Amino acid sequence: MRTLMIWTFAIMALIATSCQKDDDSYSLGKYWVGFGIVEKTGPDSFTIVMDNGSVLFPVAGMVYGSWNEDKGRVLVNFTIVGDKNVSGDVKEYFVKLNSVRKVLKKGIIDITPAIEDSIGNDPIIVRDAWVSKNQLLNFELRYFGNYATHFINLVKQPGELTAADQPIELELRHNKNGDREDYPYTALVSFDLSAIKIEGLDSVRFIVRSTNYDGVEKTFEGTYKYGDN
Repeated sequence: MRTLMIWTFAIMALIATSCQKDDDSYSLGKYWVGFGIVEKTGPDSFTIVMDNGSVLFPVAGMVYGSWNEDKGRVLVNFTIVGDKNVSGDVKEYFVKLNSVRKVLKKGIIDITPAIEDSIGNDPIIVRDAWVSKNQLLNFELRYFGNYATHFINLVKQPGELTAADQPIELELRHNKNGDREDYPYTALVSFDLSAIKIEGLDSVRFIVRSTNYDGVEKTFEGTYKYGDN
């Protein structure tokens, strides 16, 4: 099993939907913040497809960095410098990238006895959870640590899923790797939901369980809609 390090940071006060825009003009003093997916269009070119469906064409700012990989998940602060194609449902903009943060993106894995220990069972705080239109389940998380690398996974029981299994049971698992709980950290992570698709259906209901530092189980229920994709 390959596990990935959670990239942690203090989340900006403006997250996902903040905006300082009027409807009449663009200004370099205005900005938007939101989540998106990097789409490489060439060796040195890319767009960012935002969760609301708009497409960003970077022409200035932080155009390069370790976050710039195909299908990578990002939290981006940007300024619109002009319209590329804004008509009907098409929203394409030329933008200046003010800042870009790479967001951990993972798949759902089957929990087995062989990986139970490495998956961990440490507490985690779910501050927010939502399903975006690009079929990702997103979490804003808080945990306590000090020096060690922490791991987050979303797991399900092995086996083929059927319509009768709904809601699909998922569990958010945290492994603090023996770290001390000295400082609060915030992390963002997005999970690809395609592993719970059920043949013959266009959507699947699911429930995610997690346990916080008070030993209280928290749940998040959602619907994964994939019939139109």
